[in-house]
Amino acid sequence: MIFAKDNTPRWIIVSIDTGICLFSILLAYLVRFNFSIPQQYIETFGYIFPLMVSLRLISFFLFGTYKGIIRYTSSVDTQRIFVVVSIVSLLFVLINTVRYLFIDGSFVIPFSVIIIDYMATIFLMISFRITVKLIYFEFKTASKEKIRVVIFGAGEAGIITKRTLGRDQDTKYQVVAFIDHKNSIQGKKIEGVKILSPDRLEEILEKHEIDQVILSVQNISKAVKQEIVETSLPFKVKVLHLPPVKSWVKGELSPAQLQQVKIEDLLGREPIHLDTVNIKSQLTQKRVLVTGAAGSIGSEIVRQVADYYPSNLILLDQAESPLYEIELEIKEKYGDNYCEAVIADVSNLARMKNVFQTFKPEVVYHAAAYKHVPLMEDNPSEATLTNIGGSKNLIDLADEYGVESFVMISTDKAVNPTNVMGASKRVAEIYAQSKNSISNTNYITTRFGNVLGSNGSVIPLFRRQIKNGGPVTVTHPEITRYFMTIPEACQLVLEAGAMGKGGEIYIFDMGKPIKIIDLAKKMIKLSGLELGKDIDIKMSGLRAGEKLYEELLNNKENTLATHHPQIMIAKVEAKKMEEIIDVINDLISSPSDTDNFNLVKGIKVLVPEFKSQNSIFTQLD
Repeated sequence: MIFAKDNTPRWIIVSIDTGICLFSILLAYLVRFNFSIPQQYIETFGYIFPLMVSLRLISFFLFGTYKGIIRYTSSVDTQRIFVVVSIVSLLFVLINTVRYLFIDGSFVIPFSVIIIDYMATIFLMISFRITVKLIYFEFKTASKEKIRVVIFGAGEAGIITKRTLGRDQDTKYQVVAFIDHKNSIQGKKIEGVKILSPDRLEEILEKHEIDQVILSVQNISKAVKQEIVETSLPFKVKVLHLPPVKSWVKGELSPAQLQQVKIEDLLGREPIHLDTVNIKSQLTQKRVLVTGAAGSIGSEIVRQVADYYPSNLILLDQAESPLYEIELEIKEKYGDNYCEAVIADVSNLARMKNVFQTFKPEVVYHAAAYKHVPLMEDNPSEATLTNIGGSKNLIDLADEYGVESFVMISTDKAVNPTNVMGASKRVAEIYAQSKNSISNTNYITTRFGNVLGSNGSVIPLFRRQIKNGGPVTVTHPEITRYFMTIPEACQLVLEAGAMGKGGEIYIFDMGKPIKIIDLAKKMIKLSGLELGKDIDIKMSGLRAGEKLYEELLNNKENTLATHHPQIMIAKVEAKKMEEIIDVINDLISSPSDTDNFNLVKGIKVLVPEFKSQNSIFTQLD
């Protein structure tokens, strides 16, 4: 097949287009005169045909209609043909007009012939290219197994998705149906594909053995997405969605950009409505320091703060490579002078003092901390050094250097803690609250549960285990956790920081708790695997310091409402500084030289509700 070659000779394309022009002229005369052309017009063919074909050829060479690769004909090619043919036909009209008005009052070519020739030429040239393109792709994908697809959304994005799949050379897609909520278009067809209502999705999946459901709606609600996934998973159907339009390459979608729906897409809630005016007034043209800026939470805080254009954004972390990556990301987006990267350890008081002295931050987001429960249970000295000592360093320096607002990122594990990590964060909360009462700085604490995809969370672990073929390890069949997406958590941190007056411990509405085993099962299904056949779940037992259920104190008896429905204030009584300062100083004076049991005992003095679980420190309770 000549058009299946890498480069079809251009003379062939020109020859075919010339043949089309000749055929169109002849057809125009035949149609105009009902297939009985008068002798007087036949006698003019000797100069009419060469004139018309010559002008067409000249226009083809001037505008390069023959240069396009036929099998990749696009809307740009068809537009070029339309323009070129229109120009020459208008030239014929001009020649006719000049002869009629200024020469002998007759026409070179009948106007009706020009119109019929014009329409026939455009139709045949475009049809030729589209036919070759369709034959080529049918020939190229004839031996390939079809991937049957349902597209959710029959709007413009849905049509673009269908056409994108049709252009894919490597895979043969068959769009079986469009699904759309709009009653007005249900039952109609788009490019030969029927539009059906969502309640018929299950029927289509079962009847047509669908391989993929593609969500083409850009702002699809979480509830609808959840429903589609739940309907699709029993049929082992992959659910994919389009990336945001701004990430399309040169404004065009490609099949490679379609992304499989992840567990994070299903567990996150509807978009949060923020008081951007209040946040903007706090951050715009301010010097902002983010500690732990290379971590999953800290880096997202950096991204969101950057959108409010602070005068200087200081990124502080001791992890060199991740800090470089977030610095590079911010500088690529906002410019080289937009942020400063500082390698430092928050537990090093002299280094922290130098940072505050150099940059004089006005707002601090303190996300630097050790958060891994079993590791901190084995290393209480490091939890004390960083989570307590490092936080105290920053809290004291914020007061000394006149920071306006200090926002500390805490955890739900600080509520009735059962492990060293949670208890150490609770001590930091206590100190921040106490400092607030004797300082001009507003100290605000934000407390939330697990964030999806954060470093050390179960999502990356399960994803890695599934990729390696399992087993997926769950510590206990009843273990339950609250989850929130990283962007969602950081949005609420910014909102809480802006609304805080000082001394508050804000807690976030984490939604409904989720059993970890259910999370694992859903991730396995989303990967297209079958539990018990392709992969197993293994119970590994509760880890040191781990409890079955996390607490947030988010009931009405323990919280106060705020203007934001997803943010509440915990009713936690602040302690006086003189009640805690000596014990804290003793703890952080030389934690590396102190016996672990004595360290934990000191923490339990500060946090009497701290009762260890699954830990060697239970004997201290």
